[in-house]
Amino acid sequence: MPQHKSPRKRLKQNAKREARNNYVKKTIKTLAKKIHSEMPIEEKKEMLSEVFSQLDKAAKKGVIHSRTASRRKSRIALYLNKLEG
Repeated sequence: MPQHKSPRKRLKQNAKREARNNYVKKTIKTLAKKIHSEMPIEEKKEMLSEVFSQLDKAAKKGVIHSRTASRRKSRIALYLNKLEG
């Protein structure tokens, strides 16, 4: 454990950030799993904007890299396009 004030504060800040980042990542994973689950394609299309929004927000906050967000968005869109076609 840190002995001085500044490292103690840094420890608390890191724990807070880690919890926030894990929450965002977990939310993205949950939404992605829902999209790939057994549900009508109309519901999946409605969820698409929510998933894209969450990915963009995570990339903007720096939780995930912007290219990672783009890659996941394109793969989800590709998945839905294959279901339609």
